Amino acid sequence: MLKQKYFKRNGGLLLQQHSSEGNVKKIKLFTSKEMEKATDHYNENRILGQGGQGTVYKGMLIDGSIVAIKKSKMVEGKKFDEKKVEQFINEVIILSQINHRNVVKLLGCCLEAEVPLLVYEFIPNAASAPIYHRDIKSSNILLDDKYRAKVSDFGTSRSVALEQTHLTTRVEGTFGYMDPEYFRTNQFTEKSDVYSFGVVLIELLTGQKPISANQSEPVRSLVSYFLHSMQENSLFKIINPMVVKDGPEQEIMVVALLAKRCLNLNGKKRPTMKQVAMELEMIKASGGTVIEDCGDEESEIDDMIHSWDTNPSSSMSRTIPTDSVTFPLNSSF
Repeated sequence: MLKQKYFKRNGGLLLQQHSSEGNVKKIKLFTSKEMEKATDHYNENRILGQGGQGTVYKGMLIDGSIVAIKKSKMVEGKKFDEKKVEQFINEVIILSQINHRNVVKLLGCCLEAEVPLLVYEFIPNAASAPIYHRDIKSSNILLDDKYRAKVSDFGTSRSVALEQTHLTTRVEGTFGYMDPEYFRTNQFTEKSDVYSFGVVLIELLTGQKPISANQSEPVRSLVSYFLHSMQENSLFKIINPMVVKDGPEQEIMVVALLAKRCLNLNGKKRPTMKQVAMELEMIKASGGTVIEDCGDEESEIDDMIHSWDTNPSSSMSRTIPTDSVTFPLNSSF
């Protein structure tokens, strides 16, 4: 009876409804005993990472397969978070539609435990439906044993039609990575994920966090700091010394210019993610070739810096932890 209660509470009926409507492919349902055995009863030594959506454990299934098991964070005290149940089922639906070598693939889930669990394995494949991830950040980009990047955590993601240009929705995301245009308009586009990836690029270049603060210094946005350094031709003063040591100066500059384009305040002027991927492949193949800077005006750079100094998504982080957050929807669907 208890397992049936958990199954219903964890979104089992909702998942069955989507399955009957053809919105989700058949998903393997693991038992709670299988999950306990795979994780050695959720041993702390098995923890791979923790975040706003839950805890990820390294597990081994009965057939010897090594998997990642995500235990959702849905129970806070005695209160069960129904919103997180919806996010969990959404992640199952989204991942069931994706087959791509750079996306963490869903193997199955468990709904009969106290909180729902997702079971992942990595299978390189091809082709995926259009997806807005909506929470691109460095902690959601994993590396496998061969250092291949895998995009993870699709709890707030949305599948979109080919002709769809944007989503109008309440603002969700992580401070420091959030597209200012999305924050201002409540409209999320494919270019919003590009902006977030631009932040990841400058994290890699500088080795610094998107939002930094301590008791002796005010809150500082890495984007504002980076753009100011580009404007003042002092980029290499903020680049991580290890990056400078290992990478040719020209190659570093080309990546920095690409990051700046991703961070353009005007989403229409940002490259597509496909263009970003192609340019990174070209940089890798050529060892750093000059890519035109698209002629950003000085005043436009000033506006971008000013936006990060005054944008609510930056200033509000003075009192709110820099984790995933949700803001009320200002405009209607």
